[in-house]
Amino acid sequence: MRIAFSYHLVTNSPWPLTAAFSIFSLLIGNILSFQNKIGGFELIILSTLSLIYSSTLWLKDIIIEGTYKGEHTEKVQQGLNLGFILFVVSEVCVFVGLFFAYFYNALVPAIEVGGLWPPIGITTLDYKAVPLLNTLILLTSGFSITACHNYIINKNYSKSFFYLLITILLGLIFMYFQYFEYFHSFFTISDSVFGSSFFILTGCHGMHIIVGTTFLFFTLLRLAFSHFSNHHHLQFSAAAIYWHFLDAVWLILYFVLYCWSA
Repeated sequence: MRIAFSYHLVTNSPWPLTAAFSIFSLLIGNILSFQNKIGGFELIILSTLSLIYSSTLWLKDIIIEGTYKGEHTEKVQQGLNLGFILFVVSEVCVFVGLFFAYFYNALVPAIEVGGLWPPIGITTLDYKAVPLLNTLILLTSGFSITACHNYIINKNYSKSFFYLLITILLGLIFMYFQYFEYFHSFFTISDSVFGSSFFILTGCHGMHIIVGTTFLFFTLLRLAFSHFSNHHHLQFSAAAIYWHFLDAVWLILYFVLYCWSA
């Protein structure tokens, strides 16, 4: 006998376990690859494919639960929203730790780097060039995803699709210019603690941009298949929060890594 209540009892699923194992294997693969060990690159490929497979099937189950079975009631959505906000808070803690390491080395430069910041021999990037362009691109994407949200609330799904597509394209353009900047950088990750801090911070943000763009792409597909309504669009709300978080992190990165270091 089925009992009707407002909470969702999650069924057993293998995908959280397989996704976690894939992420761990991906980490091991990167470590092996950095040390030029045999099998590192192959493990990265297998782990990535496994992660994509697990994430896709996991998302499929969530879509079935929320869209077709109607198990994501208002109380369930509140819980999922709170859970995602806590996830974003954990991401904030990651970047706080990375920024702390940067400021620790920047405010009191060690004698090994000449007592200067940036260290002697480091030619910083022009903050008025590609970094400024990337900043404008991300800020524009923030406006476009906000416009998309407003059109979803107003039930104008054609315009919401257009603005979400614009947001994804801007994310892809940002990633291209970030790669272009890396390729033409005057220093590498092994050039003193400045190079390490710079590439770890921007690289970590770049990886989050890749994840965020993928998140938005799946949201676009669901929007195209009319999975969202003006009062039930939980996945889009989560994707929008995540994207605005990445916008805020990039603004801090721009002023700290590019403007202040220059």
